[in-house]
Amino acid sequence: MLNYLLPARGVMPMHCSANADQDGRVALFFGLSGTGKTTLSADPSRRLIGDDEHGWSDQGVFNFEGGCYAKCIHLSHDTEPEIFKAIRPGALVENVQFFAGTNLIDFDDCMITENTRVSYPLSHINHAMIPSIGEMPENIFFLTCDAYGILPPVAKLTPGQAMYQFISGYTAKVAGTETGITEPKSTFSACFGAPFMPLHPGKYAAMLGQKIRENNVKVWLINTGWSGGPYGIGTRIRLKITRAIINAVLDGGLDTVEYEKHPVFGIAIPKTCPNVPSNILDPRNTWSDRSEYDEKSRLLAGRFIENFRKYESAVSEEIRASAPKI
Repeated sequence: MLNYLLPARGVMPMHCSANADQDGRVALFFGLSGTGKTTLSADPSRRLIGDDEHGWSDQGVFNFEGGCYAKCIHLSHDTEPEIFKAIRPGALVENVQFFAGTNLIDFDDCMITENTRVSYPLSHINHAMIPSIGEMPENIFFLTCDAYGILPPVAKLTPGQAMYQFISGYTAKVAGTETGITEPKSTFSACFGAPFMPLHPGKYAAMLGQKIRENNVKVWLINTGWSGGPYGIGTRIRLKITRAIINAVLDGGLDTVEYEKHPVFGIAIPKTCPNVPSNILDPRNTWSDRSEYDEKSRLLAGRFIENFRKYESAVSEEIRASAPKI
């Protein structure tokens, strides 16, 4: 209901996570299940505003859900301390198993499903912002788990590209996220949350474009999926690398570096990034057969274009012009 009602009041509703640094500078994280939205926003060095549902008004952002919903397969204190410590009385766990004869959760047990989950109130996060209100965002991250190894670990988007990628809402479903998924499958969910958005995606995208322009917000595409080839050949980008990229963005480390355009998707890829090996930034360079990368890149671009046909008649020329070129 809020996703339907808020736009008429000039408030953009968003299916995203939000956090802020100690100076109040806000970042938003959009992404479908399995892309790392909850994990990356639960940063112990930042204050969590919320995990899933937010509004963006003329005063800033605010959470309207009040809790978090995280995957917990292979969860450990070392890799995700904030989420691990949030699992205590008052939290609800789903699909998990216990060590025999104890009430201790075996986070590595996927007998029921790999999609084990935990729900917990924001108050279980030590650095949660209460009340859950933040200032204007400075950075927006679109997270995608590209199991085909085509998209770069990080790319900077123009406002037109941001609106196009927002409407597309691309990721690849991988084993463990949904029942019946045993190998990667590309999927598109408009606004990174199509089931929750009752208006035409172009309406939400237009609001996004207006707000990022009015507030000079930087928008980034982050691939938390595969590098060096598709699933089964390449390797998944390590969480440590993705965190270093996010930190570099938030610290301004990518504000002055050189960029080059991806030949098909047109997005700007940094040539260097603090604390990240430069050889992985251009995905084409990580493939052993670069001609195969070019072919698969055009194939993925074709899926974007085919998916977008159902929206293009109701969006601006700027958005249509931001489609990949094949």
